[in-house]
This record gives sequence, C-alpha cells and structure tokens, in this order.
Amino acid sequence: MLNKLFYPCWFLSILAITSCSNEKAEVIHGSIVQSEKQKFAVDTITTKLKNPWGIAFLPDGRALVTERAGEIRIIKDGKLLDERIQGVPPVYAHGQGGLMDIQLHGDLDKNDWIYLSYSKPVADSGGTVIARAKLEGNTLTNLEELFQALPLSKSEVHFGSRIAFDGKGYMFFTSGERGKKENAQDLTNLLGKVLRLHDDGKVPSDNPFVSTIGARSEIWSYGHRNLQGLYYDQQTGILWEHEHGPQGGDELNIVEKGKNYGWPVITYGINYDNTIITDITEKEGMEQPVRYWVPSIAPCGMTMVTSDKYPNWKGNILVGALSHQLVARVEVADKKFVKEERLLEKIGRVRAVVQSPDGYIYVATENPGKLVRLVPVE
Repeated sequence: MLNKLFYPCWFLSILAITSCSNEKAEVIHGSIVQSEKQKFAVDTITTKLKNPWGIAFLPDGRALVTERAGEIRIIKDGKLLDERIQGVPPVYAHGQGGLMDIQLHGDLDKNDWIYLSYSKPVADSGGTVIARAKLEGNTLTNLEELFQALPLSKSEVHFGSRIAFDGKGYMFFTSGERGKKENAQDLTNLLGKVLRLHDDGKVPSDNPFVSTIGARSEIWSYGHRNLQGLYYDQQTGILWEHEHGPQGGDELNIVEKGKNYGWPVITYGINYDNTIITDITEKEGMEQPVRYWVPSIAPCGMTMVTSDKYPNWKGNILVGALSHQLVARVEVADKKFVKEERLLEKIGRVRAVVQSPDGYIYVATENPGKLVRLVPVE
C-alpha cells in the first residue's frame, strides 16, 4: 500500500486525482459549498489560462494574471481577454521558473509601479529577479530591475518569488534555495531567504545584516527552502510566509527580522528517496513553524481574509495547495495554530489565492488553468 508521505509533490498530484475520485465531488461552476463557517458559491471566470501564477487588481477594475511561460493576461468585466500585456521581459521558463508574481504598490497615489518577479535567463542558467514597470495602455514601459538573486544556478527548481508590501515604503520578497540545501544557511548569498528593500530597490539601513561582514545586506531572514506564499498583515505588522518542505514538512511561518528558520538543519520532512535529512526538528536559535504539514500539501499562494463579505473567516489565512488541490483555511490566535478546514478539494493545483479590492476571494489553478471567485451566499 502506498504511503503518501514518501512520494514527491508531482506524484501526489496524480495520486490525488486517481485515488480521491470517490471521496470528494469535483468543484464545478455554480457549486454551492457549505463550509464550517461560511456558505459560498464558486463562480468560474475562465478555464483558459496556462499555468497562472500571480494576480493583481488595477484601479480601473481589470485584473492582471501572470502565466509562467511569460504572458500577462487581462481579466475585464469578468471575462478573459484575447489581448495580452505587451513589453513583458524575457523569462527563463524552465522547470519551476518563469514569470511568477505580480503586485501593485500599496499606495497607488504615490507609486503607480507594477512589480514583477521572474526567473531571468542568463546564458544557460537563470536567477530570480524583482523588477518594476509602468503600465501605459496595455504595454509595460520603463522597466527597472531592482534585485537579482545570486549566485545564478542551472537548477530548474525553487525560485520562490512572492512579493509583499508593508504600506510603509518597504518591500518583502522571497528567494528559494534553488535545490541546494546549504544555500539557506549561508548569509553570503541571496538564496533560501526572505529579502527586504525599499520600494525603489535600495537597501534599508536597518536591515539585520547590514553591518555583518560578508553577509548580504538585503537579507531579512534565512533558513528557508522554497517560499511560495507571503502576506503582510498591515493591522498587526506580522509577515506571514509559507514554504515547501521536501516530503512532508511544509511550513507556515511568522517571519521576523534576522531570524533563522532552520532549513536544512531542522525539518519535519525527509528526502524524496526516503533518506533522512536530519534527525532533529528543533534547535535553539532556530524558529518553529506556526503550522506544518505532513504529508506535504505543496503550499502555493496565500492571503488573509480581511473582507466583510466573509464575516466568519475574518483573520483566517487561506493557503493554496498544489499536490492536495485545495485551499486550506487556517485559523490562528495569538500567533498560534488553532485549526484547519480544507476547502475546494479537487479544484486543481492551486497556485494563487488573493483578495480583491472589492473584498472577494479569487483562486487560480494550473492544469486546468482556471480562475474562480468565491461568492458568499446568505
């Protein structure tokens, strides 16, 4: 009998499709879902996306959706347009790399830049880049590269790449360790880290390792694996992050200045060949996750519910899952895990979960490449 703990994420996604067909009904357009605390309908916007990754909502009501191959699609009046955004920079679309997150600056009156994360092609390798550009009509202009994760790597995994703004002029973003474990503990490189810059790309003078000889001054925290969820709670000042473990050991963390999150010295996961990475899950000076998953759900995309449209979910964290093909609603209190409810099971490999300016929750999946909106039902 197969033990799911000992199979990688790509296998688990296949396993979920084939073995769970009798357990959960497929999520379809118009489905009414009665969750533990909220009844909602599933409104399908489109099923014609290709590997969507990030979603950003423009002030004019349009939504921009990145596709990993290097396209930015446009949603207008609830429909996917044939027209694409032009002027997108070339991307290293190999393996897990490509065009990834897209974010608008939090203060649009003072900063109308659109921020992108993507793997940039350099010779026969690639590295995670954070850039910003202006949008004129449907064309990106004035592209500025603000950051590149170094060293470059030929690896096609673990690019990280989520972006979050704190509303105070600072930008947080993530960089995966590119499949090389030791990068995460090495302060001389930018891999396996959460980074912090001013929104114009300059290094803040109060970053934790600015005065540490040999350390990269952009680093905010370290000891991470592959970080594909990031959310800054402006009410509490808490930076939430989640990351993929290997087999087991996915983590939901509260990220704090200068702290070490342990990978690969401590982990709740094991290698894909079933060998042991480490025999310890805790160590002094290394942070414990608020929540960890064994077996892995392969978390990707995250938001916190702040909208009055979902009164019984307010303050909950919604975590997308690739391998388990669902959205996990995580309740926390006093920075501690309380409980989890699993929503939209079998919807597909969830890549993005966002809350729009008008308060609705949107979920994007890959294979099939669709975008749905969760509409509360009285």
